[in-house]
Amino acid sequence: MTLADEIPVAKTPPGGYGKAMPPPILAGCTEVLAAGAPDLRGLWKVVSVEINGQPAPAEHPIHSHVERIEQGGNRVVVTAGGLIHDMRADGTQENGVNDVGAANHQPIQVVATFENAVLVLRPAGVPGIEVTRHIEGDELVWRYHTMFTARLRRVAGT
Repeated sequence: MTLADEIPVAKTPPGGYGKAMPPPILAGCTEVLAAGAPDLRGLWKVVSVEINGQPAPAEHPIHSHVERIEQGGNRVVVTAGGLIHDMRADGTQENGVNDVGAANHQPIQVVATFENAVLVLRPAGVPGIEVTRHIEGDELVWRYHTMFTARLRRVAGT
């Protein structure tokens, strides 16, 4: 068995990874998911987006979003848009996302938890902001605070 702890934590390379996703980070991990962790694993593509309860305009860039989610134990790796966010959903800043954000690749620190079968991300020092991912039927629902809610369909993976 290969545990998530045995695989080095990945970081976004300077300037992002470019147009092609890097190989999976947790490819060799055989650790079962932590109790209470939703199974978000797979390659996901946005199929619909709402802003303030209304469909987002067709030209909104999130419509072309594709992300890969890997998991092992309480570790989650979300790879998308040039970024690699590798985290432990253990409620600590130390083991959360310690990387860069999409906007200008500025450093970010995000606390990750599993709460009621939902992956919840809370930026450190920014109260009231949450980004969540959970499964509804065969869709991944991604809520980016009050900015948008996207529904994604699995195009590959478990």
